Amino acid sequence: MPESELFVTKFFNDYLAGAGNALIGLVGKPAVERPWADFVVMQIVVALLLVIAVALLRPRLSSDRPGALQQFFELIYGFINQQTEEQVGHGGHKFFAYFGTIFIFILTCNLIGLVPCFESPTMNASVTCGCALATFFYYHLVGIQANGFAYIKHFLGPMWWLAWLMFPIEIVSHLARPLSLTVRLYANMFAGEQVTMVFLKLTLFAVPVVFMGLHLFVGALQAYIFMLLTMVYVSSAAAHEH
Repeated sequence: MPESELFVTKFFNDYLAGAGNALIGLVGKPAVERPWADFVVMQIVVALLLVIAVALLRPRLSSDRPGALQQFFELIYGFINQQTEEQVGHGGHKFFAYFGTIFIFILTCNLIGLVPCFESPTMNASVTCGCALATFFYYHLVGIQANGFAYIKHFLGPMWWLAWLMFPIEIVSHLARPLSLTVRLYANMFAGEQVTMVFLKLTLFAVPVVFMGLHLFVGALQAYIFMLLTMVYVSSAAAHEH
């Protein structure tokens, strides 16, 4: 068993190893004794927590007496909606579901590491790369849906006689976007997690509280930056070239 294996990962490997090997077998990987990794299990935990939160919230929705959970999600909704209006415009409501999903998922992944015996899955580059690739394919899909084959004009520049130069530059620029999203989120969360853990081990609890607060701020900020860049990319892709 790996030294860093979380208790929830140990449960998955002890009782759900068959399911894990079935999943990795789908991509041609051989079966192993303990197929579940911490970052994979933590993503499942985050997804389950969000499903439970929505299941608890849905029957309690009220316009007269909103509860604390409803007010919390209404605050998030209002914030994302405002950012969507500012970055994408009035047509941004069509993309609101993706913006909200990516923000809440990354925010939860970033902050769950503050819970004892858990860790942030976003401190693993595979997770942040997956989120970045989802955004990469999503905004290109939006561009194609909005512009059809004319979407290629986004890569050719404003003047046709510069298309031979602008096209490779734009291709490199777009390919760099998922790399930038991946590294930015991963590096910040990995560094924050390591600093917090080091001070938790070396000092009393009162001292690491400062770094835990910093980790909270960084986690929220990085989720916001990821969502904001996603909005910028979607807005650019959905724009009609004239």
